[in-house]
Amino acid sequence: MNPLKDALAAGGFHYMVELVASAKTPEEKLFQTASDLGAIPGVIGVSVTSYAGGSAGHDPVRVGTGVKARGVTPNVHVTCVNKDRTTILRQLEELNALGIENVFAITGDYPLGAETAPLFAMDSVQLIEMISELRAQGMPFHVSCAVSPFKYVEADCVYQYLKLEKKFKAGADFAITQLGYDSLKFAELRRYMDEKGLDKPVFGNVYVLPTGAARKFNKGEPPGCWVSNELLARIQEEAKAEDKGMAARLERAARTVAILRGMNYSGAYLGGNDNPERIAWIIRRSEEIADNWQEYAKEESYGPREKGKPAGFYFFDRHSYNQQKTKGAIPALLDTMAKMFPVKHEHNGLRGALTSVMKWVDERPTMAHTLEKLELAIKEPMFGCKACGNCVLGEMEYVCPMTCPKNLRNGPCGGTLMGMCEVLPDKPCIWVKVYDNASAAGRVEGLKLFIPPRNPDLQGTSSFINLFLERDSRPGHDTNPPVSELVQITAAATKGEG
Repeated sequence: MNPLKDALAAGGFHYMVELVASAKTPEEKLFQTASDLGAIPGVIGVSVTSYAGGSAGHDPVRVGTGVKARGVTPNVHVTCVNKDRTTILRQLEELNALGIENVFAITGDYPLGAETAPLFAMDSVQLIEMISELRAQGMPFHVSCAVSPFKYVEADCVYQYLKLEKKFKAGADFAITQLGYDSLKFAELRRYMDEKGLDKPVFGNVYVLPTGAARKFNKGEPPGCWVSNELLARIQEEAKAEDKGMAARLERAARTVAILRGMNYSGAYLGGNDNPERIAWIIRRSEEIADNWQEYAKEESYGPREKGKPAGFYFFDRHSYNQQKTKGAIPALLDTMAKMFPVKHEHNGLRGALTSVMKWVDERPTMAHTLEKLELAIKEPMFGCKACGNCVLGEMEYVCPMTCPKNLRNGPCGGTLMGMCEVLPDKPCIWVKVYDNASAAGRVEGLKLFIPPRNPDLQGTSSFINLFLERDSRPGHDTNPPVSELVQITAAATKGEG
């Protein structure tokens, strides 16, 4: 049995509570809190974080195991931070061996204070694809994924929805929103899913917001969290009360839960306060005021505003779209060349001739090395090329994924803020340019294309040679070891045979 999976299959409205596995909290206290939360009617599980916000914490697998031992269903966060494919596979195998089926598949936050660039060998879409392959082999994982409707720049917002579609196609079973305080955006996500036929459960994130966190969120800290100036001012005013604003923020959380119920969400993902008594109060109060959800939805809408009206991007408001995009000179030239010489996706006479040439060059290491250096000399100044050997410039609208600090290949992470990068906040997120180029070319739907993980063995080699000799990983052609083979490798290593 999987109570979380069964509850979602049965329908209705449910609750999940986030358990922050902070290094500052003793494990035994985490386990007791989880036990108390699991006893609250309507709570179908606790979600165990993995180094939330990039900060150190307890091992989520260990905490999840302790939670499960106390009779509570854990939803363990699995991230891609500082792990190669084999390491991620071993973590999933460990979860399966421990009987933990529910996983929250996310890319993960960039580690705070990292002195060297962390490894992001996979992104969340690729992770979900891997889990789906394991599920096909008999590991009964139930997968949740993240989506953030709380994006107020066109590229950020549209890409979140495109990426959600990719996650569901890859095998995600349900979604959980990231943190936000805008009922218009909650409604937007629900409408998008309905109109696209995305018949999957979705939980809305309800964070009990104290003053200190509101100040940080207002600055975009940690990534993916944002609070408007209007809401911050209100929180600060409420904090002047004798209880420091506690009653007001619990009431706001209860109202948000009522809004989600009224909008036909599948449940509320409660965070920011794991006190069992307060969580139980929020649930009871939300059910008492459920009929007033439309009134609260008008009040609890804290997006960007100008002159009292919503000022950010809203998907179904055509007036909020940016003006028509214009295709740049380089993308236009490369599009023309791709049409004149269709060799990447077509096996024709020209491709056959180029394959022979590349094979001849490849057999001569000095020439192959020279070609790689020549390729880098051209592509580095134009695209920021890092010589990964698995070029997908054509699939990413001539923007190199290696220029993303997380090296993502299937869309932006949830940490963007007003179109700016999570890791380099003074620079635009590279996916804004990807989206703008695609929009100008009329290829936005093409951004739903799944791009497999890059083959790390090809770093520093010529992508031209790798393409024509079928070595690289690209859409429809993944040269990484299949998951079934990795499973055999890890099994042999466990037995000491490899």
